Amino acid sequence: MANFAEIMFGVLDAAGVRSLAEIGAYAGVLTGALLDWAEPVGARVIAVDPTPQEELLALAREREKLELKQSTSVEAIPAMEVPDAFVIDGDHNYFTVSEELRLIAERVSQTSGSMPLLLFHDVCWPHARRDTYYAPDRIPDEYRSTMVEGVGIFPDEPGITWGGLPYKYAQEHEGGERNGVLTAVEDFVSEHPDLELAIVPIFFGFGVCWSKDAPYADSVRAVIEPWDRNPMLARLEWNRVRHLAEGYLARTHAAVYKARCERQEKLLRDAEASNGLRLLERLTRFRRKGVPGLQEQIATELEASRNEPI
Repeated sequence: MANFAEIMFGVLDAAGVRSLAEIGAYAGVLTGALLDWAEPVGARVIAVDPTPQEELLALAREREKLELKQSTSVEAIPAMEVPDAFVIDGDHNYFTVSEELRLIAERVSQTSGSMPLLLFHDVCWPHARRDTYYAPDRIPDEYRSTMVEGVGIFPDEPGITWGGLPYKYAQEHEGGERNGVLTAVEDFVSEHPDLELAIVPIFFGFGVCWSKDAPYADSVRAVIEPWDRNPMLARLEWNRVRHLAEGYLARTHAAVYKARCERQEKLLRDAEASNGLRLLERLTRFRRKGVPGLQEQIATELEASRNEPI
């Protein structure tokens, strides 16, 4: 998300945000950028992650104004004071995002407050309409019944592929009900007609959701409207993710080809060193005048396999 920080910070400034919770801080790349934005305006930053990486832990030690909550979002949200804004970039699946939004709305109703500004990552391909999972054991069975392990996914391919972007756990098919981050966000917005949603199609998708009645609604709309579902940005992003997926696909093919060559070379070396092969060579030598011996042929094949491009 740090890649579109200029737009995000413009939205935060337009909304006058002075407290913010980042869901899914992981290694703290965005967290550091948020702290740099927050310091001049006196805003408070909360980072939520059940398994923070060492970089985030070090950031929490170095930056006193960062409050780190080492817990899942569904544990942290009910216990926190509702901030002015949430940045939601945790587990990228329908169940988790829906639960986070439900808990935020529930917390707002308990405090008689107003809906905070909501910022989302991964509302475009590949997570918009396909669930992936960091921790499948936290997801109810009915939400991951068609989950597959160790797969690749590719733009314009609704199933799974050999190669493409690799995922440890992902839904077998793209699309359909209760599948994907954007689907969860859209379902939530449809249940709350007082909310407005904008989608900026860059770097896997940036979503902004705000209350139409918020005092900053017009200001936020003015910042985000030129980018909202911009067709030129969408084409550029689609081209970017295709090239990204093709790069993974090419590396997968290269790795498989290299492994196959290594197996073939091992078989040839084993054959070359075989006592049985030497005996066969002696027994048949007189029948193959002028023809290279088997060991010579194997040596030639080994040299050729080493020189083949990968």
